[in-house]
Amino acid sequence: MKPILSISDLAVSYGHIDAVKGIDLTLNEGEITALVGANGAGKSTSLLAISGLLKPKRGSVVFDGEDLTRLSPHRIVERGVVQVAEGRAILTTLTIAENLELGSYARRDKSGVARDLEWVYSLFPVLKSRANGLAGNLSGGEQQMLAIGRALMAKPRVLLLDEPSMGLAPIIVQGIFRTLQEINRTGLTILLVEQNVRQALRIAQRGYVLETGKIVLADSGQALLDDPKVVEAYLGG
Repeated sequence: MKPILSISDLAVSYGHIDAVKGIDLTLNEGEITALVGANGAGKSTSLLAISGLLKPKRGSVVFDGEDLTRLSPHRIVERGVVQVAEGRAILTTLTIAENLELGSYARRDKSGVARDLEWVYSLFPVLKSRANGLAGNLSGGEQQMLAIGRALMAKPRVLLLDEPSMGLAPIIVQGIFRTLQEINRTGLTILLVEQNVRQALRIAQRGYVLETGKIVLADSGQALLDDPKVVEAYLGG
């Protein structure tokens, strides 16, 4: 598979605390890659650095041949790298339709925006049926659907997801992960950050295990699921 995004020697610090300690990671075009590990391992920090919301101490993030590390977050979105934030970050006082419209703010292809809106509504029918209702009245699972839908409205080439299962009932989580697989089948590249290691590795073609800011394992999703170290540390084995 062709690499679309490559991270080299990425290091991120909060003051004197080194949160990410020089990681290397490659996303192949059209694949789901999972970045898993315990809370505090540096997973979310890595995503924030890719998105330009944190400036790395060193290293590079190269997307389709262009170094993103000097670009502002909105320029990175315009390039096609879009993040669904941990905690969803929807605008609760706006309607569902208005939240989705905001996702397409940088686009000028009105017909394409209209097509993508219908696609999002087909993925998440509950959003269409409640399009004119306030986003703040949605359940946690519905808010996560809206957050993913809003990101898709930006027409990403790489979708970054930060803990999409957080705080959701298992049956809702299963639905979210099935939808991510459906989205991936359209060719969209996904980087999935998750504490739910089993669910993430089940749908990922490739996975990385992050511990205290360092990548300690990298392999196919299935190989990591079968790895005794992963089983013992994360899967209750």
